[in-house]
Amino acid sequence: MSEDSENPTEARPPRGSSSWERETLEKVLLAAITEQRRARRWGILFKALLAIYAGIALWLLAKPLEGPAIGGGKSHTAVVDVMGLIAPGQPANADNIIQGLRAAAEDAGTRGIVLRMNTPGGSPVQAAYVYEEIRRLKRLKPELPIYAVVADICASGGYYVAAAADKIFVNNASIVGSIGVIMGSFGFVEAMNKLGVERRVLTAGAHKAILDPFEPVDPVAKAHVQQMLDAVHRQFIAAVKQGRGERLKETPELFSGLVWTGADAIQLGLVDELGDIRYVAERVVGAKKMVNFTPERSLMDRLTQRLGAALGQALVSAVTGFAAPPGE
Repeated sequence: MSEDSENPTEARPPRGSSSWERETLEKVLLAAITEQRRARRWGILFKALLAIYAGIALWLLAKPLEGPAIGGGKSHTAVVDVMGLIAPGQPANADNIIQGLRAAAEDAGTRGIVLRMNTPGGSPVQAAYVYEEIRRLKRLKPELPIYAVVADICASGGYYVAAAADKIFVNNASIVGSIGVIMGSFGFVEAMNKLGVERRVLTAGAHKAILDPFEPVDPVAKAHVQQMLDAVHRQFIAAVKQGRGERLKETPELFSGLVWTGADAIQLGLVDELGDIRYVAERVVGAKKMVNFTPERSLMDRLTQRLGAALGQALVSAVTGFAAPPGE
């Protein structure tokens, strides 16, 4: 007999093994197909969400180009916000404010313009640009009133802007004034001497390193800077006097850089009356409906701010081990 016939158990595969292998293979293939279908469905969903997100992003990007909202031909009070620091790169920069003022003045339904102000000031150059634009609009459209309404604070460059308005309205507790110019720095000379640090700087020009915090104060440079500050201060004072006219009650402290409450500012002639933006729109302008003409921030600015906040939170989390609360 052959060897196969002598060992039938070893020569033949177990009964039903081929069927089991087929079933197992079918299950594996079906599972793979199911997983592929599931992955395809998720892929379609993610692509659809991405398309929706991209569409919204493009809409937000294009929306600022459409310009501020208009009043639809109906009478309204135009509002232009002056919030925060008045400086390049900030929402309250001269270009944004001027764009809002011009759009408001050109709208057929505008019965008056209100500058809604809550600012500690900022660049005298940016403030001067807005001041001159307000005066230009008043010359072009003398029948169109322009008012400033102060919330918490309207100081320094903010008051520079407000001084061009026909009237300034405040709250009793508003902070107003700071008609002055400031330039700050630090001095590390003694600290460097104690640490044994030697400052090495090369310049072409005797005063190129003017107000270098690591060198003793140069009397000539100091006098030159003071002269510049005084010149800007005189420009500021002249603008306030031009804007406020005989309403000012000049005192030795009026242009010293001090600030006053809204109630005291009325007594000094720095501002005119008490009133919030609703009062001014309804009772002074005579158009209760308000339309905001402040240019919207671009999508890129908003995304940059959100990205910066997210990176800041991630950095805090990485350094301290704690996640920063949302919005901080």
